[in-house]
Amino acid sequence: MSTARETIGILGYGLYLPDTCMSAADISAATKGVWSEQAVIDKLGVVRKPVPGPGDGTQEMGALAALDALARTGVDPLDIDIILCVGEEWKEYGLTTSALYIQDRIGATNAWGIDLANRCCTTLTALKMAKDLLLADDTIDTVLIAGGYRNGDLVDYTDSTVSMFFNLGAGGGAFIVRKGMDSNLILGTHIVADGSLARTAGVEIGGTARPFTADNVDEGYHSLRLMDPVRMKDRLNATSMANWYTCIDESLRKSGGLTRADIDYLGVLHFKRSQHDAMVADLGLTPEQTTYLENYGHIGQVDQMLSLHLGLEAGRITDGTLVTLIAAGIGYVWASTCIRWGRGS
Repeated sequence: MSTARETIGILGYGLYLPDTCMSAADISAATKGVWSEQAVIDKLGVVRKPVPGPGDGTQEMGALAALDALARTGVDPLDIDIILCVGEEWKEYGLTTSALYIQDRIGATNAWGIDLANRCCTTLTALKMAKDLLLADDTIDTVLIAGGYRNGDLVDYTDSTVSMFFNLGAGGGAFIVRKGMDSNLILGTHIVADGSLARTAGVEIGGTARPFTADNVDEGYHSLRLMDPVRMKDRLNATSMANWYTCIDESLRKSGGLTRADIDYLGVLHFKRSQHDAMVADLGLTPEQTTYLENYGHIGQVDQMLSLHLGLEAGRITDGTLVTLIAAGIGYVWASTCIRWGRGS
């Protein structure tokens, strides 16, 4: 049995969402009518999504979410030992360290920090790393996980081959993870990766392989693409759901021999409506045991904080709820983390 000192839990969370939104009608217009407003709603599952306004940089949104987490929990920023930044690489200034921007912005001067990058799986990866760091080092008591996301800037809405990216929004999220907790305990995590898909999707122009030139710079800033769409889609069709279910089942097993029947709330990242409905049904859950992010779209690795927040607001997560958070990121990687919310056994 774990001692209180060995238990790791989420003390609290924070969010930042821009005021500016893009509606389904706006998305339809950006595709020049190739996608109708109703198809965006029904198929892509987006009614509206937040998009960045002035000043909504990736690093700044992560810092604002961290400040929100500090305000919600009352934690002194000087008590933070480590900052694991889950913000994206598309940010205010390339080759700057986002974790250290957040450290300075929130006054966490006793913390060191590092940027993590696992695409939309980064938050769940960071939860596992935070737990492992806290268990391994007696000098660490509090870890801040925070970051921002605005990869939607890089989408070309006239390219229908990347319709899977039309849901990309903007925002920031944060978790404060602490040692010696008796509530909101982080249980098992399982991650599966398939590196054969590492270069099937990404920003095609602007790196060392295809640098910016005078002729491609405008195109390059909207070149988030499927670089090998046939291989990517064929491989994902064959393996993606199986990998996800492996992650879910293994995270449950690592949480004390739990099974799908023990899931009370599924924190799902945003993807197309039919896939969401199929997953909920496959896991034997009801729509009331999750939250479909149709009014937010996909804010990358912020989706897990957002879904947890919405589940708590709606009363779908209460004391003792077993929360299973899931994610997937291009690259390709799948993950699941179980959390026992509140003080339930």
